[in-house]
Amino acid sequence: MPAALLDLTELRQTSFSLLNDLAEGRSVAEVYHPEARVFCVHPFNEVQGLEAIAAIWTQLRSAFPDLERRSLLHLAGINLPDPRVSTPRAGQLVACMGTFQGRFLSDFCDIPATGQTAALRFCEAHEVIDGKIATSYLMFDLADLMQQAGVWPFVTSLGAESQWRGPAPADGVRLTECNSGTAAMDVVLAMHAALGRFDGRSLASMPHAEYWHPDFMWYGAAGIGTTRGLEEFRAHHQIPFLTGFPDRVGAGHYIRISDGDYAVTGGWPSVSGTHLGPWLGMPATGKRIDMRIMDFYRLADGRIAENWVPMDVIDIARQMGVDVFERVRHMTGRPRLAL
Repeated sequence: MPAALLDLTELRQTSFSLLNDLAEGRSVAEVYHPEARVFCVHPFNEVQGLEAIAAIWTQLRSAFPDLERRSLLHLAGINLPDPRVSTPRAGQLVACMGTFQGRFLSDFCDIPATGQTAALRFCEAHEVIDGKIATSYLMFDLADLMQQAGVWPFVTSLGAESQWRGPAPADGVRLTECNSGTAAMDVVLAMHAALGRFDGRSLASMPHAEYWHPDFMWYGAAGIGTTRGLEEFRAHHQIPFLTGFPDRVGAGHYIRISDGDYAVTGGWPSVSGTHLGPWLGMPATGKRIDMRIMDFYRLADGRIAENWVPMDVIDIARQMGVDVFERVRHMTGRPRLAL
């Protein structure tokens, strides 16, 4: 499919309408190209074509019949290059974050329905061509939904578990703003470079503190939780993560967009590392793990003030040999009865 670049204002508004219409019941065929590809969290993973994409939405709409999309971030920008990635990449992308909410009335991915209102966190990136979506990356925080359903399959999170807050200035849904400068991304990539200097022993080998606001908010995926400031970030996320994956390296980004004070990166995978220490209560396996991660950043006064970090924790557990959905089935009276 040809990928002619759109006016960014048109891209923002077209994508916003498509995604809201999809949540409200518009057919997948009216929103997606016939051969569109979707990269989704486990257990959906990578699918192509309208039938396979529609199957995801059929399950979601069945679970939440009154599904409502609540957007906290809706950003767009030119997709900057990543020298680590040689495959063709979209010239511009939309990035979104928010919640799907509604009454959770039917089981979803073996997560038991609560019969009450629930909120499913989403983080997404989309390529729009000729008025339809050609490629999507969909991060649903299914572990957080498990927590709401009372079937938490992991150890207690070190950070605070709560619904993510939107950006402090409440300006994250940018439908008319057009700022294609790269200042926000420049700061983010400089911070990434500082993280990459880790010597395997000392946190001081990573001089990244200068890129963060003193009271920055870091919103981690369920299982990790939310932290505030560098001390909490190190205690609740960075040290446990480096203990679990001391040789972690960046694997490349399919998305690198700046939008005013916002920037978004993400890879499929984004990070790879060897599981050499305990992480989320799972003992070291020695396995090489690929991690699907996105990062949404908001800057203030040239420093990172907020960072939302969806991560496919369930897929990471799968690679470690842990079937999280089997655990949930066991917890809900459907244990495995044969080897």
